[in-house]
Amino acid sequence: MKMVNYSELRQNLKTNLDMVCEDSDILVVHRSKGKSVVMMSLDDFNSFQETQYLLSTKNNRKRLLDALDDVEKGKVSVKELLK
Repeated sequence: MKMVNYSELRQNLKTNLDMVCEDSDILVVHRSKGKSVVMMSLDDFNSFQETQYLLSTKNNRKRLLDALDDVEKGKVSVKELLK
């Protein structure tokens, strides 16, 4: 995560935007007389939103965590895809 102030962001806008998009890095912009802002790529934002949605219900969160636990314990099976 990189942090810059508003002036630095403006002076190096293309470089900062490229870094956010190409490196999937998060950029925090501090504003002297306002609240700080977080910048991230649209792909990363959409992924974050999807994760939040998938974890938003208790039952779905439990199913996902149980599935991860099964994978970590080796309780998985490989099946051929239907044609």
